[in-house]
Amino acid sequence: MEPLLADDVAVVTGGASGIGRAIARRFAAEGADVVIADIEESPREGGDPTHELIADETDANATFVECDVSNPGDLEAAVDAAEAFGGVTAMVNNAGIFHGEEFLEVEEGDFDRMVDVNVKGVYFGAQAAAKRMVDSDGGSIVNLSSIAGLQGSADFVTYCGTKGAVRLLTYAMAATLGSDGIRVNTIHPGLIETAMTTDDYAIIGTEAEDEFLGGIPAHRAGQPEEVADAAVYLASDLSAYVTGESLTVDGGMSNTL
Repeated sequence: MEPLLADDVAVVTGGASGIGRAIARRFAAEGADVVIADIEESPREGGDPTHELIADETDANATFVECDVSNPGDLEAAVDAAEAFGGVTAMVNNAGIFHGEEFLEVEEGDFDRMVDVNVKGVYFGAQAAAKRMVDSDGGSIVNLSSIAGLQGSADFVTYCGTKGAVRLLTYAMAATLGSDGIRVNTIHPGLIETAMTTDDYAIIGTEAEDEFLGGIPAHRAGQPEEVADAAVYLASDLSAYVTGESLTVDGGMSNTL
């Protein structure tokens, strides 16, 4: 059976760790060459760098590019790196940050940093890829949002705002780029077991875990690989007639709260 992403070239921001790492590995397993664009080469969860792991696991080409997604120039450089493999055909804007907050105590610097990474990084990552795609045969852009982009939360006001922005940016990008053969979709992960949920959210492995799992119909946290499967679908020809869509991967959590 032909790999789903044979002859594709993907750029995955935040690809060194967590969900991005799982996406990069899954894309490579499906035949894509991959550029891992991240601010750090070493995975937060430990182990070999993603591009080295891909080289050990598959026949795909993979490289790492240091990239701060709040800097449009870094995003342009990451997309440029894909030219070594033939040019970007799939862009996964996965990089994001989170911190809990009390709304009345949020400081401007924290607000700006979250917007810069979670919104500006997606906007200019998509723009950098689309510039190349309009001159080729089109492509697929997958933006990572969150179920926090679908509903409000008292403790995560800024985060919800940034992830909601990603959802609406996706719809507008799909409308703008469709005539150029570029599909744009977004994934909304729920509680996924990564360093973000163990360290930043501080949910997995804490007393709060049972409360959260009890509110999820699947009665468990998701795994990064399950989000990666959704990304493969949206990047491949399996979703050739899908654009401007939100795909929720949350075990039913957002529809039952």
